[in-house]
Amino acid sequence: MNLYFKDKEITGMLVIMPSNEIKFEDEMENYNFSTAKSLKLKAALGLNKRRVAPEGICSSDLAIRGLDYLFSTGKLQKEEIDALIFVTQSPDYIMPPTSNVIQGHFNLKQDMICLDINQGCAGFIIGLNQAFMLLEQSSISKVVLVNADVLSTKVSKRDRNSNPLIGDAASITIIEKSSEKKEIFGTIKMDGTGAFSLQIPAGGSRLPISDETGVMYEDISGNFRSKENLVMKGDDVFNFVQAEVPPMIDSLLQAAKIDKNEVDYYMFHQPNKFMLNKVADKIGISREKMPANVVENFGNSSGVTIPVVTCFNISEEIKEKKLKICFSGFGVGLTWASLLMDVGPLSFCEIIEY
Repeated sequence: MNLYFKDKEITGMLVIMPSNEIKFEDEMENYNFSTAKSLKLKAALGLNKRRVAPEGICSSDLAIRGLDYLFSTGKLQKEEIDALIFVTQSPDYIMPPTSNVIQGHFNLKQDMICLDINQGCAGFIIGLNQAFMLLEQSSISKVVLVNADVLSTKVSKRDRNSNPLIGDAASITIIEKSSEKKEIFGTIKMDGTGAFSLQIPAGGSRLPISDETGVMYEDISGNFRSKENLVMKGDDVFNFVQAEVPPMIDSLLQAAKIDKNEVDYYMFHQPNKFMLNKVADKIGISREKMPANVVENFGNSSGVTIPVVTCFNISEEIKEKKLKICFSGFGVGLTWASLLMDVGPLSFCEIIEY
């Protein structure tokens, strides 16, 4: 599906990163593999260290820390917020919506929209799409998009397939109407037949948590996890990304009538360095235009990785000038989506710690 928006812009981007850092080597003894095999995996995927939220810290806590910072520094005013979108796959509660919890925490105005979206790897793109649509309303001028996930608690410490990858983080993106004539091109696709390539089997209505769901079992690859833990079919996800993402980007560029070399940066979801380098090669762009250094420094924080890769790599540049950026997210769902838009100069683009 092709999407098109105009006269909307991103005006600020903030990442909130837990200060707690775990190195790959610190956890190798948890895995049912030799040191040599684990280090080989580290080198292949670009693993090194990841950020993990302290025990008891939820997605909303990271978001509240970020909003506190923006309010206290004058980068955002409470009364300006007309809509608050919260995108996560690790909400504080089944009910109420986390966006309403955050609204109540800050006593924000009642004349606004609060909306939770259950999305992961493509959540930043889907959140932006929703923000652009909300801004079509005359009564909405500023949307706050929060992406946040604390998924480290959902991963088995004895799962070498997923544990070294997963990090926690949150981001806050400000989206507003633009006085300039700006065009935004988008694509989005979904394939629910592959929905169980990434899943947490227990914890919902289909399979409530019980004593049985907490029992650890060993898979055919030697990883130990329970039904309450994240299960990722790595080969299926890799093949899906390589098959679907490059043609999606080609289609997006054709719709926008833009040559791939005219794009300044390709800021993609960060599953691991190996996968991203393969995607860059398949699209036919330099790897320098598609930074792949988030997992090795912070871990894979689901949809938050797109703001992370942006703030980590080009924060100073994007505060000073306009850049043509292709954003793309792909994974859980299965969902794959992208946006091509001019971004900058931003009023802020930075990373703070919790």
